[in-house]
Amino acid sequence: MSLTHLDDKGAARMVDVGAKTATAREAIAEGVITMSAKALTAIAAGAVAKGDVLAVARVAGIMAAKQTAALIPLCHPLPLSGVTLDLALETGQIRVTASVRTTHQTGVEMEALTAVSVALLTVYDMAKALDRTMTIGGVRLLAKSGGRSGDFRAETPA
Repeated sequence: MSLTHLDDKGAARMVDVGAKTATAREAIAEGVITMSAKALTAIAAGAVAKGDVLAVARVAGIMAAKQTAALIPLCHPLPLSGVTLDLALETGQIRVTASVRTTHQTGVEMEALTAVSVALLTVYDMAKALDRTMTIGGVRLLAKSGGRSGDFRAETPA
């Protein structure tokens, strides 16, 4: 198996997708941030001094998806047709799920993962005065569709 981002001499390169067919593509990613009950309660009540944590994190994630090519060196800049972020308050944590869509010649997995990561970092930034021990983790691709490699669905963790 060869790595697509390396040329025949092992140097990094951006993959040429010009000959690929533009198709509808979607990727879904998730991640969580665990925190104290105090921090989670304040976020849920909208009582964090910096403002509405969930609203700001949602916008940050959307903006991040749109800037992925500027952040990840070998990613293509893509015209995104849609980005949605869901922030769900759960026991001891907030779960962020991002869905990113395009009709283009390459997929949007990195955009979905970037959206989740930046949304989680934004939650941390806005609530760190309440809990500096918050932990970000579990960032992963849940599913992708479209393109030559076909569909992918992650297995449910044990």
